[in-house]
Amino acid sequence: MDKVFSDLIAGVMRWGTWGHNLTSNQMANQINSCLETGISSFDHADIYGGYTTEEAFGKAIEISGVSRNKIQLISKCGILHPGENRNYKVKAYDYSKNHIIWSVENSLKNLKTDYLDLFLLHRPSPLLEPNEVAEAIFSLKKEGKITAFGVSNFLEAHYTFLKKAVEVEYNQIEFSPFTYETLFNGSLEKLQQNNIKPMAWSPLGTLFADENLSIRTLLEPIALEYNLSLDQLLITWVMQHPANIIPVVGTANTERLKSYTTLKNIKLNNEDWFAVLEICSGKKVA
Repeated sequence: MDKVFSDLIAGVMRWGTWGHNLTSNQMANQINSCLETGISSFDHADIYGGYTTEEAFGKAIEISGVSRNKIQLISKCGILHPGENRNYKVKAYDYSKNHIIWSVENSLKNLKTDYLDLFLLHRPSPLLEPNEVAEAIFSLKKEGKITAFGVSNFLEAHYTFLKKAVEVEYNQIEFSPFTYETLFNGSLEKLQQNNIKPMAWSPLGTLFADENLSIRTLLEPIALEYNLSLDQLLITWVMQHPANIIPVVGTANTERLKSYTTLKNIKLNNEDWFAVLEICSGKKVA
């Protein structure tokens, strides 16, 4: 699979009202800062900010003056999130053909673009019908509204079921040395066998949680050995996996983002890689 996205992806979930509450002007500055550091890919979902962050980001793109062909836009749909901007009675999933197409077109309108570089189904649904999803994706690709298609948080049973009807190119999964189950249950190997590119959301896991002070203390000597901060150490750990996982980094701190773009060529030695895993998981490998 040809390289499409930057080595790290900026996750924008907390850029809006669900976190930093950046204005569109501030988002524009953040977009330009990301590009200056080599991060050109931005990860969205329709529900972020209670269905408000995409629109704010779309305005930010206009303000920034950035050319569309200089950035890559990812978005997701499928979660029906009750709130003041959606009159849903209950949180649910919808992967009907009409909803998928409507969601993509709404994201395009909000982001002020003609196409998404990648469109994902946000979470697996027990009511998902592969042929109906396929009809929507074929139509959207034919019209040039999406370039690539994938899933998020799908297990092997979910995406292999879907793959019978439509090509699945990416899977965005939760992965860090704190959320490590995929290392030992064959999930990452299955993605590689199926030529599905993994992206990792929450690649730092719970590193900065108050209860993990002792873990941070244990990680410090390893980080110092490589002249890395603790968060740089964990991003390096994720990127070193042979599946070439692309981290989706949620920070809006420009200096932290810049510090991550230098990590791809840093390699932890074998023992240190497993030491990070043991410290964060609290378990020795079998």
